[in-house]
Amino acid sequence: MVALQLALVMIVAALASGFVPALVCPRRPVWIKALAFPLLGLAGLAGIASGALALLGGQSGDLQLPFGLPWLHSLVHLDALAGFFLLVVGLVTLVAAVYAPAYVREYAAGPQPLLPLTLFTGPFIAGMALVLLAADAFTFLVGWETMTLAGYFLVAYQHQHTANRDAAYVYLLMSQVCGVFILLACGVLAAFGGGFDFAGMRAAQLSPAWASLTFVLVFFGFGIKAGLVPLHVWLPQAHPAAPSYISALMSGVMLKVAVYGFIRFSYDLLGTISWQWGALTLFFGCLSALLGVLYALMQHDLKRLLAYHSVENIGIIFIGLGLSLVFAGTGHPALASLGLIAALYHCLNHALFKSLLFFGAGVVLQQTQAHDLEKMGGLIRRMPVTATCFLVGCISISALPPFNGFVSEWLTFQTALQGPVLRNNILGALIPVAAAVLALTGALAAACFVKVYGVIFLGLPRSTQAAKAVETSTGPQLGQIFLALLCLLFGIFPTATVAQLAKIAGQFFPDAMPQLTAQGWLWLTPISPEIASYSAPLVLFGLALAWLLVWLWLHPRRRRQPVSLVSPWDCGFGPLNARMQYTASAFAMPIRRIFAPVWPMHGGYQPPSAADPGGRYQLHIGDWAWSKFYQPLGRLISAMARRLAIIQGGNIRAYLAYSFFTLIVLLLVVSL
Repeated sequence: MVALQLALVMIVAALASGFVPALVCPRRPVWIKALAFPLLGLAGLAGIASGALALLGGQSGDLQLPFGLPWLHSLVHLDALAGFFLLVVGLVTLVAAVYAPAYVREYAAGPQPLLPLTLFTGPFIAGMALVLLAADAFTFLVGWETMTLAGYFLVAYQHQHTANRDAAYVYLLMSQVCGVFILLACGVLAAFGGGFDFAGMRAAQLSPAWASLTFVLVFFGFGIKAGLVPLHVWLPQAHPAAPSYISALMSGVMLKVAVYGFIRFSYDLLGTISWQWGALTLFFGCLSALLGVLYALMQHDLKRLLAYHSVENIGIIFIGLGLSLVFAGTGHPALASLGLIAALYHCLNHALFKSLLFFGAGVVLQQTQAHDLEKMGGLIRRMPVTATCFLVGCISISALPPFNGFVSEWLTFQTALQGPVLRNNILGALIPVAAAVLALTGALAAACFVKVYGVIFLGLPRSTQAAKAVETSTGPQLGQIFLALLCLLFGIFPTATVAQLAKIAGQFFPDAMPQLTAQGWLWLTPISPEIASYSAPLVLFGLALAWLLVWLWLHPRRRRQPVSLVSPWDCGFGPLNARMQYTASAFAMPIRRIFAPVWPMHGGYQPPSAADPGGRYQLHIGDWAWSKFYQPLGRLISAMARRLAIIQGGNIRAYLAYSFFTLIVLLLVVSL
């Protein structure tokens, strides 16, 4: 019960962080920061404590809140699954509270007041926490809409820019469509379960057809908010528009709340799992992972690039969930548990390294005053702490050992490699393709972040602002260092993490748990030691030993002759300058040629002119989902609206006639 009380404290503290400054000091930015962010940090600490007690301590609880509707009470419940996601939300919220006070200084003196930013951040966090605790459809949807509406105002915070207003509109529109799907799914479950509480829905007896229909509603409802392709179009627009610490919260934890909703409904409320659900999830997971990383490779806007990588990583999570559902539906609960654990582990890992990258991106963008990679460069000498932490995030998201991203993707691989146990031709073809897609995605992600890190931090500054950049203040540095250490910690001690995640899998597959930690804390063995094993501490020790030996061999004091430092060869063109460097476009060009049909492209080389004597190469890369589906759909809806507008002629007699004939039709329907 203590864990549940702490979770409610998190909600209250998050709401207080938004509303207390608005009531006490709405026009004093210094006092707004002094009140809002400590309260937000308290909410993060409460979330961490609540989640830890639920997951590590096994605490659970139920409570009826003193509000709601007379016939529809508001119920909350805390178990290991909700506790895990509360822990993730609390971690990122706490770091955001440390990071934000220094980051928002520029907004305090900007055209927009600081108050709306803090006013809606609190309800945004509180809405996510309420979704995780909800034990009935009413509370779930209230939390969901609170999170959605607060997110809209955060995306539209700098509304003086047209692009930000458009991004907020697309986000809100897609979120409302998402809410309709979830509402319909809750309606089906409530109709068969006899009530809106999750306990009744869990006991509902759905036919296979109704269960599959509900799953499709759940999949597309939560898939929109999670950012699955082709439902992802709001995500690369909203993330660049929001302030960076809000982008970290949206990508790091809001997307995970959507994953939580999918797991809660699919594994807990829908009952018997069908393998066809897993095949659908696996297909869209593969599509999202591959297209997400390919679109990210072509981006020059740093935050938009990171947003597309969120699409990629959500795809990896859904690959794990798809494999889990396939194995659950075909009678292999131990392998289903393994896939679920891999997906949950990647939820945690993505929350850590993607938040770290967005926090780092926020510092870089503030110092360079540019979103374009081509206007950065040489920042490793000017911002060493940010450069080091950002490098940790790049290695982690590229799934390289010994950091955390490798472990969860490796577990997903190990799950996919068990496909031969299935006796199904469709799945026998789909799962190897999924494993190949996952491997290709990892390679492309590594290539993308080699480009990102090299262009931003290495070489020479490409703009005056980049040349004048300095390291950020203490708060953002501490936030980045903390997340970087967590990326290493969860990478080198995976057995401890997996042991706790196994408790969540045990809720749904209690009698068939994989022997992941059977060989002790040193070895991770998904299936058996003979098939595959991984020891993160030994890998770390080996890497450290190799680096030590290289350092001892190359250190100038260990050599007879010191290393001569000379200027690099300039090919006879004089001193090197920023225009001679490899660009982000040039780096991605070979991949762009191989996968050319993936992107709609236009532009190219523009010869010298009076306005631009040096000539210019410009290439614009779009999104097929946006240009081929959403834009035509928008034009169709606008055309229909214009045609329907003819009925609103301003004549009161016509309006009365509409009401009269509608009443007649309804009476006829009722009488029949």
